[in-house]
Amino acid sequence: MLFLIAYISSVVLINFAFSTAPHLDIIWSAWGGLVFVLRDMVQTRFGHGAIAAMLAALVLSYVTSDPSIALASATAFAVSECIDWLVFSVTRRPLHDRLWISSALSIPLDTFIFFGMIDAFTPAVILTAMASKFAGVTAVWLIMVWRLRKQAVAS
Repeated sequence: MLFLIAYISSVVLINFAFSTAPHLDIIWSAWGGLVFVLRDMVQTRFGHGAIAAMLAALVLSYVTSDPSIALASATAFAVSECIDWLVFSVTRRPLHDRLWISSALSIPLDTFIFFGMIDAFTPAVILTAMASKFAGVTAVWLIMVWRLRKQAVAS
């Protein structure tokens, strides 16, 4: 439940931050990496229920943030969630691999869509956002692989 609350709160807070202090877009773009990690944790725990969490976060974002930011966020998340859904539904690879594969496909699209829609498409912002997202997802992947190896050794 903690990851669910943290995920919804992070989406709302980051959209609010982009709305109220757009000049700090590099800081907010780095925070985006946390949102992807939290989304993966929610997806791991609640499966496709992550979509309901995303919808709740986006409704709250629309109420608390600039509607254009909320729309950009909704569009970017919808695309990345569709990619995640396809990877998780079609791929038969282990969970940790599906998380990384889906992120490798969805992170660039999510990043380009969001920052393109809010007119913050600069190399620094794009690189910061993508680096933080890939770093977070890779950290989750490494933790999951480490846990699997630890369980295999214990068995």
